[in-house]
Amino acid sequence: MGLRRNGSRADPARENRRHLRDYAGECRDYGPLDRFSCRIAGYSNQYVSHPLPATAGERGRIWALAAGPDRGTAFHVVGAQLDTVYTGGAYLLRPGDPGAGWAQVLELGPAAGGFVELTFPQAGTYPFVSHRMIDAERGARGAFLVRRR
Repeated sequence: MGLRRNGSRADPARENRRHLRDYAGECRDYGPLDRFSCRIAGYSNQYVSHPLPATAGERGRIWALAAGPDRGTAFHVVGAQLDTVYTGGAYLLRPGDPGAGWAQVLELGPAAGGFVELTFPQAGTYPFVSHRMIDAERGARGAFLVRRR
């Protein structure tokens, strides 16, 4: 849990219930005997053949975990802007904060987790990848299939 500006505790799992969907992911280096099994919430390439559903204008929260044990990851949704970034127990970017802007990636060190929030601007397919491209090639990738409202 992070701290709010007034010093009280903020629990991101209970805050911001304005989103309609939660998505979860995991990318792990499974060791030399299973090097090609980097997964996002299930099995390699799961969301390439079965994209996650979303609706244009819908707000989503995507949870990510770099399970390690000794490498991080960088989560990126192609074609979308992230307006909320939370990691390490604190918000790094949040709508309405002074100087708030947009992000393209959630960078996570080994054994770190966090989430991002975004709104898909229009219908289409929005790929997501680990920007550790070797992990994306190993299956840490997928897509959101966004339909019209």
